[in-house]
Amino acid sequence: MSVRSKYTDALNFYGKETPQSLAEKFGSPLYVYNEAVLRERCKDLVGLCKTKGLHINYSAKANANPHLLKIIREEGCLVDAMSPGELYLDLKVGYKPQEILYVCNNVSKEEMKNALSKGVLVSVDSLMQVEQLCQLNQGGKIMVRFNPGIGAGHSTKVVTGGKETKFGVDPEKLPQLLEILEKYNVTLAGINHHIGSLFMEGEQYIEAAKILLDLALKLPHFDQLEIIDFGGGFGIPYHKYENQARFDLEKFSTMLNETLSAWAKEHNYSGKFYLEPGRYIAAECGAILGTVYNVKTNGTKTFVGTDLGFNTLARPMLYDSFHDVEIYRKNFSGESKEMEQTIVGNICESGDIIAKNRGLPVLEEGDIIAMLDAGAYGFSMSSNYTQRLRPAEVLIQKDGTAKCIRRRDTFEDIFATVTEF
Repeated sequence: MSVRSKYTDALNFYGKETPQSLAEKFGSPLYVYNEAVLRERCKDLVGLCKTKGLHINYSAKANANPHLLKIIREEGCLVDAMSPGELYLDLKVGYKPQEILYVCNNVSKEEMKNALSKGVLVSVDSLMQVEQLCQLNQGGKIMVRFNPGIGAGHSTKVVTGGKETKFGVDPEKLPQLLEILEKYNVTLAGINHHIGSLFMEGEQYIEAAKILLDLALKLPHFDQLEIIDFGGGFGIPYHKYENQARFDLEKFSTMLNETLSAWAKEHNYSGKFYLEPGRYIAAECGAILGTVYNVKTNGTKTFVGTDLGFNTLARPMLYDSFHDVEIYRKNFSGESKEMEQTIVGNICESGDIIAKNRGLPVLEEGDIIAMLDAGAYGFSMSSNYTQRLRPAEVLIQKDGTAKCIRRRDTFEDIFATVTEF
């Protein structure tokens, strides 16, 4: 039985299982992903690619579980990596070096060497790192991230363009950049930028894209340019129960393809264009299930205590992010009044809040709850803080059956890296 579940009910999100059966089989808390939703979101974006050479380049930091990466690859998406671990996983699931971009920030020469040794194109975003990479890759190719001067996003912590962020080379420093490239006989094979995350209107994205296209025309060896990457950041409707509108892909597709097609034709560009989404592909295919263990009132506030600490879902604590809540109960009578409640986790920190001051059906001990849209930046940001175990991950396959795609941590896992004492 369920108290609040019309969204997942409409999708048959849990397939042949129920939230209760999944929690019983695999434990609580638990990440649950739906394969059909993941494939649909990949198709949404691949369907945007109507301009010759336009590709979707999945940002693996959103969710790098190899089982999900394999599905994303099957749906025709390329991939990026932002660390040696992500690069290892990208290659492990079958991506070829030419299908991977290494987009890094403030990394060591050893990390650059590792990426170069795998044969992938490496993007750096400062003049100092450009020189370091050129020293390691003389006569080779490089990609450079620029700062378009435009930022967008739901929080200042996710705005990645503009003068207040750490990212990108200022386009005004292009002459110095070109001098470094010439010094080491390195080809600028790609340029990229990223304006921020979780925007729901496409106009700023197109405006920033035009800035990067204008910059491309300033390159003295424009004919050597192979990739122009405009970044990602496309938002998803987190407010499911308020019927929040989706990002208008059809409108965006028209703007994007008209802009890119006209520009490529005018300037005889035969290289590739990349979009770099992470959240849009992964977020809605995932939910995290937890269990209610405690309900209490402090003053006028009602707190619902669960096992969903910020070690399992960090976004609300980091960004004050909103995730909609569903509630499942074994012996639900069909009636439940609503009241304002704050759902909290089991970490001894005041910031351990996953849903603040929400008007929800009254929660009870033993209820299973789901935080929706947790497929992106959910498990990938989880930790063993206070030595709690990271959850298992389960995939609801197209036939409705559940497959464990990552087991729950054990205490032995936590101790495994400790040296002898």
